[in-house]
Amino acid sequence: MAKYSDTIDLYDDEGKLLKSGVALEKISPVVNPAIKKIIDMTKRTIAVNVAGIEKGIKTGAVGSKADSIAGRTLDLDIVKDVDAIKAKIQEMVQVEEGDDTQIKDFGGKLLLVEVPKARIEAAATYDAAITAVAAATTYAILDQYDIGPFDAPMVKAAVWGTYPQTMDMKGANVASILSIPQNNEGLGFALRNIPANHVVMITGRNAMQGSALSSTFEHAGQFEMGNAIGPFERAQLLGYAYQGLNANNLVYDLVKTNGQSGTIGTVVQSLVERAIEDKVIAPGKKGGYFQYYDTKDPMLWNAYAAAGTLAGTMVNCGAGRFAQAVSSTLLYFNDLLEHETGLPGCDYGRVMGTAVGFSFFSHSIYGGGGPGIFNGNHVVTRHSAGFAIPCVVAACSVDAGTQMFAPEGTSKIYGETYGQIDEFAKPIQNIAKEV
Repeated sequence: MAKYSDTIDLYDDEGKLLKSGVALEKISPVVNPAIKKIIDMTKRTIAVNVAGIEKGIKTGAVGSKADSIAGRTLDLDIVKDVDAIKAKIQEMVQVEEGDDTQIKDFGGKLLLVEVPKARIEAAATYDAAITAVAAATTYAILDQYDIGPFDAPMVKAAVWGTYPQTMDMKGANVASILSIPQNNEGLGFALRNIPANHVVMITGRNAMQGSALSSTFEHAGQFEMGNAIGPFERAQLLGYAYQGLNANNLVYDLVKTNGQSGTIGTVVQSLVERAIEDKVIAPGKKGGYFQYYDTKDPMLWNAYAAAGTLAGTMVNCGAGRFAQAVSSTLLYFNDLLEHETGLPGCDYGRVMGTAVGFSFFSHSIYGGGGPGIFNGNHVVTRHSAGFAIPCVVAACSVDAGTQMFAPEGTSKIYGETYGQIDEFAKPIQNIAKEV
């Protein structure tokens, strides 16, 4: 028997029906096989920049960008010998012959190593993946070229970066989508601590696929944080379905209707009309000239508001080709929506609250960066329960180079590696397929 009476139709990023009559819990991160695979691969998969290691050793520029040790260089053809290096890494990372260890090779310059599940199961945290791959890569190079103890530290620094002098692996040539646990600002924040730019590159600047992958990470994070327990589970799943997975084609329809000449205000109008048509809200009392609206299902209304917020972001930031407007869009779309209906905006006001601080820190007086380097773990953008960051990803996907930190500059390696895996690149189709 279904846990919830809600059913949804799932559409792709081109407005095509993928699955109809889907029970709401079938898109839950703890139920859907595709989502579980995405989370599993996120924890177990590590990118190795083979060309970066070779260049670092040859130039002496290892660790952070400021570090360059003249006279401590090694001329090693690591890219040329990548097959031998790869075989050594495989042998060391695997727990037993023929287990689920996998290594994908991208032109000899990049490797994507998927460590066996046994290593994660035998660990307290996901650190086990990146440490195993970093150690195996270091030793494989030392072994391949018979490097002695006086030159070995250069190889280690080229692979591991400045760790352990720094808490994280600054300047490393091994990379995980996930940040180190010490950077997670509380319980359950790991999957939310993924910069928007990483997701943009993984999904090839596809705004809807990017917001879907981001929404998957964000809402899986909500489950991990204990925010989807009891009645709150339905609230999270509805928001995830309508905003992240384009349930009932709502996001696509709103963007299509307003894409040619619409504004944030017309998206609000379209959303309210759709909510009335779908009987999610209905006219209530009148206050002078003002028409209040009522809803018997605040959770479903929130899901519609979340979908509208994403559509408003796509319309506004897409028209201007600028990511910077995402924070003001998050704020004023919902401000207009609350004034239009008398009902709470997306995430019951938390998206608006997030947007106020976000505007200041991303490009106002403070001006410390751009939207693409923010994530759901950041002190400025952590406050919404999974509904703000997917909009940031969509905005950065349609940005035409206005950011100080462009996705191609901060996250290129993620597109070249993780972006080649179908579950990451096309989460909407894969999640629908596995319901």
